[in-house]
Amino acid sequence: MRIVHITAGAGGRLCGSCLHDNALVRALQARGRDAILVPAYVPTMTDEENVSEKKIIFGGVNVWLQEHVPLFRYTPWCVDRFLDSRRLLEWLSSHTGSVRPADLGSLTVSTLKGEEGHQRKEVAKLSDWLARNAQPDIVHLSNVLLIGLANRVRQASGAKIICSLSGEDIFIEQIPEPHYSAIRMLLRQRASDVDRFVALNHSFADFMADYLDVPPAKISVVPHGVDLAGFPLTPPDLIERRRARGGKFVIGSLARLCPEKGLEQLVRALAILAPHDNLELRAAGATIATEQGYLEQCRTTAATLGVSERFHWLGQIDRPAKLRLLESIDVFAMPTTHPEAKGIPVLEAFCAGVPVVAPAAGAFPESIATHSPTGLLHAPGDPVDLARAIKSLMDDPHLAATLGRNGHAHARLYHTLDTMAAGHEEIYACMMAKH
Repeated sequence: MRIVHITAGAGGRLCGSCLHDNALVRALQARGRDAILVPAYVPTMTDEENVSEKKIIFGGVNVWLQEHVPLFRYTPWCVDRFLDSRRLLEWLSSHTGSVRPADLGSLTVSTLKGEEGHQRKEVAKLSDWLARNAQPDIVHLSNVLLIGLANRVRQASGAKIICSLSGEDIFIEQIPEPHYSAIRMLLRQRASDVDRFVALNHSFADFMADYLDVPPAKISVVPHGVDLAGFPLTPPDLIERRRARGGKFVIGSLARLCPEKGLEQLVRALAILAPHDNLELRAAGATIATEQGYLEQCRTTAATLGVSERFHWLGQIDRPAKLRLLESIDVFAMPTTHPEAKGIPVLEAFCAGVPVVAPAAGAFPESIATHSPTGLLHAPGDPVDLARAIKSLMDDPHLAATLGRNGHAHARLYHTLDTMAAGHEEIYACMMAKH
């Protein structure tokens, strides 16, 4: 069985979808499966070994030109090849930080139209390459914004089409009319071209069944798997960790810098907890130009509330720095204001043996409020309740240690690379059996 996984690059920043897709294909390859990862638009970025192919399909320059300059919808493929240069697309991916979802409405509509859109030439090139060269049995798309490819790809290659559900609603809901309604309609139409959808948790699976108007039975759930290399084999002694630094309590957070990830909520909670001595917040995450203003807003909030010296922003960090961050904290917080579809940093906190505080919405209740709780839930968008949950762990080190141990065990049972790969292999085999 040959599997081609197509994933959209994220413009020079780390993103959950790239991390998930790269980890999945790495795991499949390690288990001896014939799987490759092909980037779309621009190269992918990850903090682990990047297994993506050098070839980039749906090159971002060609896609943009074909949308906005009609001449490029008819240029020969040999001309397009220059614009698909990896070096050019790597440069482009580092200069796309000013693009907002609201600016991409017409392009999103067109790509969802697939072979009927302005990028029909790109669809034809991809279909030809898959049929002649890759010859896949399974084509796995990284998100529903790529399902405009499904119909033509299936016709050309005969492959079964799988599509991950990756939190696309955050992007879509920022697009204004008239494009928003057109996108929602096209998604529901094109969903019928997909053989199976895959979500990382049941909450988002249920949400997207309604969003796409597909039967819930058409969506499988396979949790994300974390590469355990570098994480502790046994849970750390959190009580001794805190004692060793003189009782200082450190809150950690790791998420893309944007309002929906809730960093400002965490700053406000820090201010509520500020009367307690020896308290600080260490936060990190990917940042692009359009989100720089949000960071300044968070810093202004911290200054206004008198906690600037306790708020440390680390920016985008690599894997070793991420492991060091998780080794240095007492609690991990991810107070997203929009229901989270993936929550990968929370799973990494589990692997590090750190208790988690997160909102009672989206992916988190499923992984935190288990039969052996791994953290505490708080009311979404409520910094007062967020502070209450954090204070519970500050005041009860033994509870924090218990939750950390539970999370460590939970991750090693349900969130390994092997369990993720095995879950997808089962889906692929089921789809192939329907030939």
